[in-house]
Amino acid sequence: MESPEFSAGMRNQGPNGGPIKRKRSIMESSPASTGDNDRDERDDGSPEAKGGRRLPGVKRACNECRQQKLRCDVVQEPFSSCSRCNRLHLECKIESNFKRIGKRSKHAEMEKEIEKLRRAVQSAKAQGFVVDDDDDNNTPGNATHSQLHSPVVNSHYSHTRNPSLMGSDEAVSSLLHLKRGGSYAMPRIVRELEDFRITEDDESVLFNDYFHYYHPFLPFLNPHQTPDQYYQQYPLLYWAIVAVASRRYGHDRSFLTKLSSPLTRLLWTTIGEVPQSYFAVKALCLLCTWPLPTSTSSSDPTHILGGVLMKTATGLGLHRPNHMNDFSRVPIELNKEGLHDRIKTWAVANIVAQAVGTGYGQPATTLYDWTLATRQGDTSPASLGPELEARLQIERFCDKVSKEMYSNASDPRGVAGDEHRAMLMRVYRREYNELTASVLSKGISPVVNLHLKAAGLHLRLAGFFDSNNTPNYLDDLMGLWRATTSFLDFILDGDPSCHDHYSYQYRDQYMLKYASNYIQQMLVAAGFSLLKLLRSFFAKTIDFDRGRELFHRTIQAIRTTSVIQNDLYWRLAELMVQIWNGAGRENPNAYRPDGTDPVVDDSLQLKVRCRHSMSLVFDSIWHWREEYQARGRGTLDALKQPTNPDSANESSASSTHLDSTLAPPSHGIPNLGLAAAASNGSITPGGGSSTMGGNQQLMGMNGFDTLDVWDPQHWMLDGLLDFNYTFVPPIEGA
Repeated sequence: MESPEFSAGMRNQGPNGGPIKRKRSIMESSPASTGDNDRDERDDGSPEAKGGRRLPGVKRACNECRQQKLRCDVVQEPFSSCSRCNRLHLECKIESNFKRIGKRSKHAEMEKEIEKLRRAVQSAKAQGFVVDDDDDNNTPGNATHSQLHSPVVNSHYSHTRNPSLMGSDEAVSSLLHLKRGGSYAMPRIVRELEDFRITEDDESVLFNDYFHYYHPFLPFLNPHQTPDQYYQQYPLLYWAIVAVASRRYGHDRSFLTKLSSPLTRLLWTTIGEVPQSYFAVKALCLLCTWPLPTSTSSSDPTHILGGVLMKTATGLGLHRPNHMNDFSRVPIELNKEGLHDRIKTWAVANIVAQAVGTGYGQPATTLYDWTLATRQGDTSPASLGPELEARLQIERFCDKVSKEMYSNASDPRGVAGDEHRAMLMRVYRREYNELTASVLSKGISPVVNLHLKAAGLHLRLAGFFDSNNTPNYLDDLMGLWRATTSFLDFILDGDPSCHDHYSYQYRDQYMLKYASNYIQQMLVAAGFSLLKLLRSFFAKTIDFDRGRELFHRTIQAIRTTSVIQNDLYWRLAELMVQIWNGAGRENPNAYRPDGTDPVVDDSLQLKVRCRHSMSLVFDSIWHWREEYQARGRGTLDALKQPTNPDSANESSASSTHLDSTLAPPSHGIPNLGLAAAASNGSITPGGGSSTMGGNQQLMGMNGFDTLDVWDPQHWMLDGLLDFNYTFVPPIEGA
């Protein structure tokens, strides 16, 4: 039997016994297989190869030696590393699919990468990268004593979830570190959405903030899940949580602004692909409860998303959780936890959809069926817990009010007649009192109680639809006054009798800073209700000074809820103040009590009557357009110093002469106002050649001779300045 040494020697000899010249073939440079050496044998001129006989014990070189084309003395069975790998401390292994890498191409790639890194180093230095060394602590066991600091540290790193993958920016920091001879530590990027990156530290803080501050308003997500788990479930759900939590993110005030555009594109891409997971419903619930900020209502897609939310939920069969297979192409078997999570998601979808309908003055797309039937004391998977059960009861009440009060099929505007509405008001007043007693008996959180107050305001706002000749007209207005002040007192001052467990919800303006979009809308409605009542004949029947003080506080509260300065709610507060000041200058003493009986007139009648309880808000804005903006008495193009109630004139400059208690609070929120937009040369994300000359050009108004202001969705404040999400101005004191 021939030995391996004899076979190897024969392969190195030609037909005449001399050495042969090895042929270079395509097969050699291709990925090797288990038959590589057999092909080599067939290519050489040895007698054994010519005879077609397979040589036993064919010997192969290890990967490292094959790469260098060196002789290798590795032993395969039993495996023993070759001497070269042992000497150089290399990993000695034999792989059938190993492929040599050409040195020339590798060197060319390295040269290109080095040149790229050199340019990146210069760019990093220009941006202010600094390396702080701690030479005393540069020990092998301590690799994080030097910290890389940069004003753009949170936005200039690539994805490094896998530590072996290092992008050019990480390499830049490595070069800076090695040049100075110190170690370094840098934020680790965990997720990317287009050009937006989030670090591990930011992710941890944002998820903690969400479950601590926002979760009580809509308690349906699992706080024990990790961010990774949420991302694996559905990327849109992960980014929705990040977007909500970044509304008040103190570490980076521009965080939400940077995320808005990528998240919007991800949202519509997801919807366009038709979501097939009920986790998409959860994401839509969050984005409808806390929408991305906007300065114009016509660009607000929340009402549309509310419809998409419900259609997606029913398309996935969430309303029939026990029969999911009727809506699926593959069999689905749910355990008790999965069934409970789907029922809870369906309940929250209805809660959110009802809030969207109420807040926008539109018919809600809810479906209160058997799945959401109230079953007291039920411990089955259909049980939602006391918080969500109470919220569901409240929203069902709001749904009944909207459908009965504002869905009259015999009226072109859908409004119930005066007599029918008066009867419904008596019925729903009694039902609301029973609902209040039921909710308060459960001892649940003040957030739920706040929504209960909002439901009472939603009911009582129907008083503005009454004719001044309606029986008990003043009594209904007094009920509206009490509902308005009750809601405002609760959101501004809280309930001192609340359990200590919920005391944090009354500190640091918690309910204002983290309020949902629905609560912001009801706060605006309450402000306009105060404004209308205090500037009418009804002011003589109430405590005017208390009402005036409450109106001042309401303006401050609305500005506090603003996420970005000059957003929609900031502008609505300014608009409200201009109406207040304008009415006060026309007849400053007309609305103060003087001991005489009020002369009831029709000054409280609404022209806009098709937006349910929110008709008051849209009617007031339309009044401002006609009486103030069109006549040059009011504008929203100079909000750097907001106007304050009872200022000497309509100019914002006069606000400096007011009592400091009436000054708008300092939020430390990004100011994306006119100065910022002008410096950027564009006032819309599309970036046009818009200029800042003239109020008419800025406001996008060409008079009121057309119906362009009646946007098919929301005409409120259309044509005003929109945000430029591509520009983030520097923050003072940052």
